[in-house]
Amino acid sequence: MLKKIIQLFIVVAGGTIGYLYVPDLLSLTGLESPAWLLSPYIGTLLGAIILFLSTFWLVDYIVEFLRWVEETLVKVPVIDLLFGSIGLIIGLIIALLINIPIQDIQIQLVSQVIPIFLTVILGYLGFQVGFKRRNEFVNLLSTPRKEKRKAVEEEESVEDFHMKAKILDTSVIIDGRIADICQTKFLEGTVVIPQFVLEELQHIADSSDVLKRNRGRRGLDVLNRMQKEIPIDVQIYEGDFEDVQEVDSKLVKLAKKLEGILVTNDFNLNKVCEFQNVEVLNINDLANAVKPVVLPGEELNVHVIKDGKEDKQGVAYLDDGTMIVVEEGRNYIGKTIEVIVTSVLQTSAGRMIFAKPKLLEKAL
Repeated sequence: MLKKIIQLFIVVAGGTIGYLYVPDLLSLTGLESPAWLLSPYIGTLLGAIILFLSTFWLVDYIVEFLRWVEETLVKVPVIDLLFGSIGLIIGLIIALLINIPIQDIQIQLVSQVIPIFLTVILGYLGFQVGFKRRNEFVNLLSTPRKEKRKAVEEEESVEDFHMKAKILDTSVIIDGRIADICQTKFLEGTVVIPQFVLEELQHIADSSDVLKRNRGRRGLDVLNRMQKEIPIDVQIYEGDFEDVQEVDSKLVKLAKKLEGILVTNDFNLNKVCEFQNVEVLNINDLANAVKPVVLPGEELNVHVIKDGKEDKQGVAYLDDGTMIVVEEGRNYIGKTIEVIVTSVLQTSAGRMIFAKPKLLEKAL
């Protein structure tokens, strides 16, 4: 195909040359020629045939040369080719602008030779500058894009941090402390209440068991308070996972689907979430974290309310619900006494404080 195209080009070029110069060449010979031979159309035909026959052997070399150029250009990286071409174009444009006033000079050597020389030199220089400085041009063009991408990523990460949904489970709603936490603005973002959790709360509130019924109604009251009194975005998730029966499993699936955080005080659900790489906030962990630090040797005023498991032990509670085991405290049941902390035990279920009566310490 390429060979035929080159041959066609040669024929057209020969025809053009014959059209322009063959009649003049015949006239210059001084020989008498028929009028039809001096016709431009005959010149076109003669020029096409002569040039085609005279350059027929060059076609194969021209094809091989063009294929070599093509293979060389294909192997060149796109960036090198692009910036080399841009440099070449800029060099040629500069040469054209410089040659315009030079061509007006009356000196033939200056007006005809110098423009060709400048075109070649500036085109070559433009190509070399564009090719050799390509890395700098690429960095120059990519820097604003990188900064923009980095700014977008930072903005998205900040947005994700603030907009992660907090999904409440049944236990944390019935517990009730979540409303106070939201009111104090320790919990930010959208709070999501799944429809299947609401159905479970309603089922508990309709239970025949008095204790369950009261717990369910308290949970519904907490939700009403959060929606009406607390300035926080509360949304209901209407979807369901019909292929899953357990509410806890539905909550884990929902947290994965929304890429949200599950809020609970269920110890077992907390472990399941950690195993399945679901972010979880445990209200009990928060409560333990904000409990006042009690160190051995500190004195406390406690009200002993019942006996303990071991002999002569009494049990008291702090205001935050922390249990205090008072050694030799059975004799003080129903009384408020001063105790001295002997040790503090932190367990997964909470914190226990062991103490002994201050009066007993003085007696010793």
